[in-house]
Amino acid sequence: MEHNSHVIHPQSTLKSYIIGFVLSLILTLFAYFTVEEKLLVSDTLVYTICSAAFIQALVQLYFFLHLGQESKPHWNMLIFFFMAMILAIVVVGSLWIMHHLNYNMTPTIDVENFLRQQRGL
Repeated sequence: MEHNSHVIHPQSTLKSYIIGFVLSLILTLFAYFTVEEKLLVSDTLVYTICSAAFIQALVQLYFFLHLGQESKPHWNMLIFFFMAMILAIVVVGSLWIMHHLNYNMTPTIDVENFLRQQRGL
């Protein structure tokens, strides 16, 4: 008789979904009220919200997608980390390009003064 390792028991799945939902709800409400009530300022607020978003992503990967809960999760984890690496390269590369385009294309005060003198303004 063959044992199927991919069978997920309904009770454990329902419990997993409820725990994941409650944790996601708590993290979402935490982020909302932190911003709405202005509990933190500036960089601290950004880092807190980004941390809450990262934790919520981990919660959703574990409780909803059941990533890492299989008997042999090596391939799923490898594919996930490869996807995360490609996504990070695309996002960070895009932000880097946009930052340098903004830096290189924004005229400095000297250039603006030179253009004003040339135009007689």
